[in-house]
Amino acid sequence: MPVRATLTVGAEPVALLGPNGSGKTSLLLCVLGVRPARRGTIRLGDDVLYDAAAGVDVPVAERRLGYVPQRYALFPHLDVRENVAFGARDPSRVDALLRRLDIADLADRTPASLSGGEAQRVALARALAADPRGLLLDEPLAALDVTAQKKVRAFLAGWLRDLRLPTLVVTHDPEDAAALASRLAIIEAGRVVQEGTVDELRAHPATPFVAELLR
Repeated sequence: MPVRATLTVGAEPVALLGPNGSGKTSLLLCVLGVRPARRGTIRLGDDVLYDAAAGVDVPVAERRLGYVPQRYALFPHLDVRENVAFGARDPSRVDALLRRLDIADLADRTPASLSGGEAQRVALARALAADPRGLLLDEPLAALDVTAQKKVRAFLAGWLRDLRLPTLVVTHDPEDAAALASRLAIIEAGRVVQEGTVDELRAHPATPFVAELLR
């Protein structure tokens, strides 16, 4: 779906919230650089990643954005340490990162042996190992069962607050959005219709969908 959006993401995470098929993932992939944008500008700090008018389109690897896809896409033939080390800018930091994420004891395990919450932490570690300048998380909790969601949501929310990296979180779940991000951007039919905190959006919903979503 074509997406039209003006969105600013600072040090605090922003959640892109909307129904299935509304364009959330399309927007995320345009920022990442794997889906071509047709117009507009994408900046990271002072760096231009994409500018249609100027003919600028920085390759994905050079954008230095950490990406955690839905269901995490871990390499099944590699163990946890090898998965995290795959894109690491400094392989010597991998074990320290595993310890920080409390998954050092999983280092020699394969993805097939991990729980959903463990796999989510490994995927986050792999994204952070690349020393990214920003993070893109696509439905980071959707693959978890109900029991794991609450625990992993709290863990991830704390991590995102501490990282202080520009972070865009795609979700369709208002509870996830409120927990993981300080600001929400609501997207409907490929267009960002409203931005603000949960309280601001509840107090002054711009569309019936926003009112129903956050009631």
